[in-house]
This record gives sequence, structure tokens and C-alpha cells, in this order.
Amino acid sequence: MSAPVSRRPDPVSRLGAGGLGGVRAGVELWLVLIGTIAGIVRMFRRGAARPKGAIVEQMWVIGNRSLLFVAVTLGFIGMVMIYQACLQFSRAIGDLSQVGTQFIRLIVSDFGPTLTAMMLATRVGAGIAAEIGSMKVTEQVDALRMSGVLPIDYLLVPRFLASVVMTVALAIVGAAIMYAAGGLTAYLSFGVNPRIFYDLQMVEGKHLILGLLKAVSYGAAIPVVSGFCGLRARGSSEGVGWATTAAVVGSSFAVIALDFALSVGALWLLGGDL
Repeated sequence: MSAPVSRRPDPVSRLGAGGLGGVRAGVELWLVLIGTIAGIVRMFRRGAARPKGAIVEQMWVIGNRSLLFVAVTLGFIGMVMIYQACLQFSRAIGDLSQVGTQFIRLIVSDFGPTLTAMMLATRVGAGIAAEIGSMKVTEQVDALRMSGVLPIDYLLVPRFLASVVMTVALAIVGAAIMYAAGGLTAYLSFGVNPRIFYDLQMVEGKHLILGLLKAVSYGAAIPVVSGFCGLRARGSSEGVGWATTAAVVGSSFAVIALDFALSVGALWLLGGDL
């Protein structure tokens, strides 16, 4: 008898398997989020198990070590954006008096927190996934479970709290540097009066609230998505590499999706008044 011929799955089967895998991953991600929130509640109620000083240590890793990266990146982005905006405005209408006021509104409500979070998604997201993924493939996560410790309480909760706090802080610092660098570029390249550029009268409370809400949402999403990817790592170093790549892609996508959802929601609530 001849050996049976192996057949590749047909496109419908592959599509169905991919869809089921996506649904399963979505459910697992949701469970990680719920577990993280429950871990925070347990921590404040009776003190969940976690390394001593873990939150402060993670604030240093996420915030202090990312400060230079965020500051330099957002500073250059601010200079490029203002240079291009002034160049186009000078060619079209020749009036540059409104560039600074519109720029600060965009920074506060969108660019500041969103660009900061995109930078953190690449650095912090990869770091969280690599750390947790390495513990997963070396069975340290299983050892925590055998010791009666919930891995999410021990690994994710400190990173979650530190990420929320430091994302907000870095978004404020990054926005200030971006605005300052843009004003300097406008002054040196196009002669825009700094008093006109650094005019904050167009910034209102709703812009600050929207920007703060975005920063908090991004700071919560990055460690959850990255931790989820790390906990799904399988095998050895190859699995850790996959988890790191997936964390960067997933965290970046989460930031973009949240930015779109919050911006649409704010536009729907406030209309053209935003």
C-alpha cells in the first residue's frame, strides 16, 4: 500500500483556525486585564505578594530610563512638525500667528500622550515581554504558582501601576519639550515672535482632560498587552523573541486604537467645540 498523501489545510480551514485563535487570544487578553485589576484590589485590601519596592523600581525602569529617549524623540518631532507647518503656511497665506496656538492644542490633546506612548511601547513593552517571557520559558512562572503566588499579582501589578504613573509624567515632560523645541524652530527659522507662539489661551480644560485620559489609558494598555505576550511565550529563546516582537506590535496597535476611540468619543461628545 502506498503511504497516505498529506494534504495542506484548505483556505477556509486556515481562515477558521486563524479566527478562532484570534478570539481565544482576545479572551485571554481580557482575562489578563481583569486579573490585573483584581490584583490591584487585592494589593490595597490585604497586600498581595510582590517584591519589596517593586513599584518604585519599575517606575525607575519605565520612567527615568525612558526620559532621555522620549525627550530627544519628541523634541525632534516637534521641530520637524513646526518647520513643515510654518513652511506651508508661509507659502499659502503668509500668516504664522496661529501656528503656536494650534500646535499646543494638538500637543495637549493628542500628540504629547500618543507619541510618548508609542515610544514607550517600543522600549517598555519589549522589556516587559522579554522579562516575563524568560521567566515563563524557564518555568519560574510555574514555580510562583506552586508557591501559592499569583503570577499576575507578582509580575504585572507593579508594572501596571508604575506604567500608568510614569506614562502620565513622561507625556507632560515630552509635551513641554515638544512645544519648546517647536517654538525655538519657529523663531530661528521663520522669525516667529516667541510671545505669539507661546500663547496658551487656546488650551482649555477639556483638552487637558482628554490628554490625561489618553495618557492613563496608554499607560494601562502597554503593560497588559506586553505581559499577556510574555505569559504566552513557549519553547526557549525563540519563544521569548516572538513574545517581544508581538508585545511591540500589540502595544503600538493598542495605542493607535485607543487614540482613535478616545478622539472619536471626545469629538462625539463635544462636537466641533473640541
